[in-house]
Amino acid sequence: MTVEPFSLDLARPLSTADRTITHRDGFLVRIERDGVEGIGEATPLPGWTESIDECRTALERAVSVSEREPLARSTTDRETILAEVPASCPAARHGLALAFSDLRARQARQPLYRYLGGTERVTSVPVNATIGDGSVEATVRAATRAVDRGYDCLKCKVGARPVTADVERLRAVRDAVGPAVELRGDANGAWSREQADRAFEELDAVNISYIEQPLSPDNIEGHTALRGGDVGVALDETLAEISVDEILSAGAADVLILKPMVLGGLDRVRDAAIMAHEGTDSTSSEDVIPIVTTTIDGAYARSGAVHVAASISGISACGLATGDRLAEDLLTHRLPATRGRIAVPQGNGNISRRSGITDA
Repeated sequence: MTVEPFSLDLARPLSTADRTITHRDGFLVRIERDGVEGIGEATPLPGWTESIDECRTALERAVSVSEREPLARSTTDRETILAEVPASCPAARHGLALAFSDLRARQARQPLYRYLGGTERVTSVPVNATIGDGSVEATVRAATRAVDRGYDCLKCKVGARPVTADVERLRAVRDAVGPAVELRGDANGAWSREQADRAFEELDAVNISYIEQPLSPDNIEGHTALRGGDVGVALDETLAEISVDEILSAGAADVLILKPMVLGGLDRVRDAAIMAHEGTDSTSSEDVIPIVTTTIDGAYARSGAVHVAASISGISACGLATGDRLAEDLLTHRLPATRGRIAVPQGNGNISRRSGITDA
C-alpha cells in the first residue's frame, strides 16, 4: 500500500460560506496484490470532512498497519485496515475503501458497479446541470443553455437573496424551459423557518421537485415540519452531522444527497441508498429518494461516484457533472456529461488508467 499526494487547480475559484477554494488537495491510495492494482482517492474538503493533515495522518496509519500485517487474500484485510480509520476521517476511509473495491473488482474481472451490487448492465446515469446564483436574466440564460445541451434536470442555487427574488428567478426559469424539465433548488441552509415556509408555499405553483437543505443542518424538527407539500425536502449538509438512520427515523427528508467523500466510501453510500428505499417513515407512503453527488473530486473519486450511482436501481439525476470545475485532473478521461448523462465505465474495476498522476 502506498499513498501519493496531489494538488489540482480549479478552473475558477469557488466561494463557500467561510472561504474561497482555488485548488483541491488530496491523496491517491494504491494497493497492489499479485500484480493487480487498486487505486483510491482521498480528497478532503474541510468543513465537510477532516483536514488535509488529519487525512494524511489517517492514511499513514493505514500504511503502517498494512506493513505490520501484510495484506492477505481473505476479506479480513479490508476490514482490518478500515477499522483503523477514525470516524472523523471520512475522506481517508473513502480513499482506502475505493482502492480495495477497485482491486477486487479488477480481480473479479467486472466493472465496479457490478462488484458493488448492481444486478443489471447500466451504460449511463442521468445527471443534473447546476445553475449559479445570478440575476434573473443570467439564470434564465444558463438554464436554457443547459437544456439546449440535453439536460432535463436543473439545480438552481437559492438563498443568497430575498425569498421573493428567488421565487421570481425560478418562475422565470420554469417559463423559459417549459414543464418537462425537472427543477430543483439548493438553499445551502440559508433560510429561517419563516423564510422556508414562505418559499415552499410560493414555489408550489412553479413545480419545483425539491429544495436542498432549506434550513440549518441541525434543524431536524424544522425539516420534518416542512414536508408534506408538493415541494420536497432534500438533506445534504445534515448528513455530515446526523446519521441516515436518525434522519429517516425522524421523517425529515424526501431526498437524501449522498456524497461518497463525506459519508466515507461507496459502500456507505450504497447502504444509505438501500435504507432510503426501504426505510419509509410514518409521514410518507413513498420511498426517500437517494441522489449521489461529488465534492469537486478528482477523476478516480468521480468515477467511483458514477459507479455507485449505477449500482442503485432507478437512480434519479445526480450531481456528478463536476469535472469541468477542475483546470487539471488525475486522468485525461474526465467522464464528461453528454445530453444530460454520464457513461458508466464498463472495463474491469473503476476506470481505465489513461494517464498518470499530475504533478503534486
